[in-house]
Amino acid sequence: MLKEVWLDVGIERIDTHKGITIKALLDSGIMRMFMNRKTAAKHRFRLKKLERPVRVKNVDGTYNSREAIMHEVEVNVYYKSHVERMRMDIYDLRRTEVILEMPWLAAHNPEINWETGEVKMMRCPPLCGRVKMKEEVKKKRERRVVTLEKEKIVRWAIDDKEDWKREEEIEEDHRKIEEMVPGKFLK
Repeated sequence: MLKEVWLDVGIERIDTHKGITIKALLDSGIMRMFMNRKTAAKHRFRLKKLERPVRVKNVDGTYNSREAIMHEVEVNVYYKSHVERMRMDIYDLRRTEVILEMPWLAAHNPEINWETGEVKMMRCPPLCGRVKMKEEVKKKRERRVVTLEKEKIVRWAIDDKEDWKREEEIEEDHRKIEEMVPGKFLK
């Protein structure tokens, strides 16, 4: 039996970085992202007025009798370990808070079980932002070594050799400067 698919997503204000968790409807039949006008007002999202109103078309191609889209909002959207900045049109969605649309689905190409409503982000594009999980950060910290010499080797291996012997280079460069600049200008 087919059912609607709803995702628990985090929506973050760009100006204050305050976030909310809401239910977002996946809708493969529309071509725009939407946020409910009431949700935007309740959480004080900063709206941007569109240069021109956008009339909304119904499924049958006729124009919706309700008012046109007049505003949009830019937000960060979080789902599982993914994050991306996007613009959403502000519209009266009645009981729905956010609608994620076909271009979002096409870009991320999630694995969706339409019977259970389970969504797996298995085939995201390289540009898809990913949130570093706390466990990954913790593991990296645990791998760090205490002694300076071992630290240099670990840093060299992790950072593609960028920091290898960096301290020696700085000391060497400093000595060269002292040798080049007359003593009266060094003090």
